[in-house]
Amino acid sequence: MGLGPRSPHKVGRRFPAGGKRGRGAKGSGRPSPGRERQPRPPPVGLSERAPDSHPHLSPEALGYFRRALSALKEAPETGEERDLMVHNIMKEVEAQALALSTNRTGSEMLQELLGLSPLKPLCRVWAALRSNLRTVACHRCGVHVLQSALLQLPRLLGSAAEEEEEEKEEEDGNDGPTETLEELVLGLAAEVCDDFLFYCGDTHGSFVVRTLLQVLGGTVLESERARPRGSQSSVCDLPAAHVLNLPSEAQRAPARECKPADFEVPETFLNRLQDLSSCFLKDIAVFITDKISSFCLQVALQVLHCKLPQFCAHLCNAVISYLSTCSSSVDGSPLLLFLRDQTSSRLLEQVLLVLEPPRLQSLFEEHLQGQLQTLAAHPIANFPLQRLLDAVTTPELLSPVFEELSPVLEAVLAQGHPGVVIALVGACRRVGAYQAKVLELLLEAFHCAEPSSRQLACVPLFATLMAYEVYYGLTEEEGAVPAEHQVETASARALGEVTVLGSLLLQHLLHFSTPGLVLRSLGALTGLQLLALAQSPAGSHVLDAILTSPSVTRKQRRRVLQNLKGQYVALACSRHGSRVLDAIWSGAALGARKEIAAELGEKNQELIRDAFGHHVARNVALTTFLKRREAWEQQQGAVAKRRRALNSILED
Repeated sequence: MGLGPRSPHKVGRRFPAGGKRGRGAKGSGRPSPGRERQPRPPPVGLSERAPDSHPHLSPEALGYFRRALSALKEAPETGEERDLMVHNIMKEVEAQALALSTNRTGSEMLQELLGLSPLKPLCRVWAALRSNLRTVACHRCGVHVLQSALLQLPRLLGSAAEEEEEEKEEEDGNDGPTETLEELVLGLAAEVCDDFLFYCGDTHGSFVVRTLLQVLGGTVLESERARPRGSQSSVCDLPAAHVLNLPSEAQRAPARECKPADFEVPETFLNRLQDLSSCFLKDIAVFITDKISSFCLQVALQVLHCKLPQFCAHLCNAVISYLSTCSSSVDGSPLLLFLRDQTSSRLLEQVLLVLEPPRLQSLFEEHLQGQLQTLAAHPIANFPLQRLLDAVTTPELLSPVFEELSPVLEAVLAQGHPGVVIALVGACRRVGAYQAKVLELLLEAFHCAEPSSRQLACVPLFATLMAYEVYYGLTEEEGAVPAEHQVETASARALGEVTVLGSLLLQHLLHFSTPGLVLRSLGALTGLQLLALAQSPAGSHVLDAILTSPSVTRKQRRRVLQNLKGQYVALACSRHGSRVLDAIWSGAALGARKEIAAELGEKNQELIRDAFGHHVARNVALTTFLKRREAWEQQQGAVAKRRRALNSILED
């Protein structure tokens, strides 16, 4: 597992790192081309419906809405004609809202129409669906329509007051009174609250509960904003793990990646949020042990942590109290049993992330101290342990945690749980303690501590999560004196595949207070090896860390990046490399910019023809550089002057 012959673990394999969580993609039916004139409304009647089944859209109705959506997209963004089109289309939607919501293609089009709809038409469609709430919320297509309607609140709440005033004046016998957006949301929340356990436990209905909790709290989590419109997937609403490359048999998505987008909500929303959250306490056992219901509680904790932290702490205490007294454990706290369970461990991950530092400290001392090595080795419990490490912010907590885990870093890596090691390194970076010690332990774990010449090779080893002997294909007898590092052999070897976790490890180390050893290893890479690092999807972020870390001086940064000379064209013509080159350009002095531009100018035509290179050429103003050098230098000098002025303001 990436360990050399001197390890007691199996020889000749790399440290395991599996695949990351994915999400099912939607199938979208593309609307046929339309014209800006309004399409003819569909026939009044729907196709025949069987008893106790959902209403079905006739082919004519489906064709009408497809043409209507296409025409609306092509119409001017503002104007009386567009307003009339929207009004007429939404009138037809209102009449057939249930049929559209429960049809796969129709629901996708309805979601798009809701995203284009003004406040009043949306409210009428919402009201039309409310009498069939359970049918829509628990339907595999209808649930996404309700979610889309709820997610329009950040867009519409700001304009609600003005439009509602206009609405009161415009009400007549034809349209009748319409409930306000606030009233519709509160009504939905009341209906969900009345049958809370049912909606939370339903595979599709739980999505509505989770979205409703976010909307009431005025915060939309990143997982909601990232979901493709019209997705019919029933995948659990948890954020994708883009920083952890986890084993496929226990894929986890770290909740810390949920970055909320806040918006203003009425006080009544927060009151209703507290009412809904109180429902969790009535059946806390169900929400801890049931897989579907547990997701609702996890989202509630994230929202409450931002908006009602005291109530969040109350919920966390209820969870911990229940689990602590629920069962007995022969090897310690009863909580340890639930850390090993697939469902309750996910909830405990979220609890660990939202606990306040004093409560987290007491939780560790009462339930987890002395058990961290066992948890690190467990295929499920190692994930809550990672969240505990992510939540560490004080030296008082880091000290006992580090003392307990530091002796087993190599064993944890060999067991295929590198996320634990990365999280521990991240905690050392965040707290600013044990940084030199953890780096020393990493060198030992990757078999490059002794002889000291091997330390120069630490970057390729960390990046690929491979021990020294495995990376360089050496065979050494157990107990034999380790061979010296051969610089010529290392230079001739192409850089191995950079893993996501390896990249994250290097990023943490580059933000340590003294990243000198890692920078020396980076400086020892050849131009082609550094180019491969910059062109890698994961490795390119290591270059970002070099450019942004406050611990890296300009001199150290320049010493590493000078190895890229002669590789700028290849860098510019790469998807990830071009982004790195743009970042290098942004921070470069005028002299360095001249060197880069001169090298790129030799391949100007090649850059212009390349999909990524032509963006770099435009950013560098390469045509101006080649034809009007003096004007280019004046332009770049002015840019550098503005950047220095901005930096001085930020420093003050």
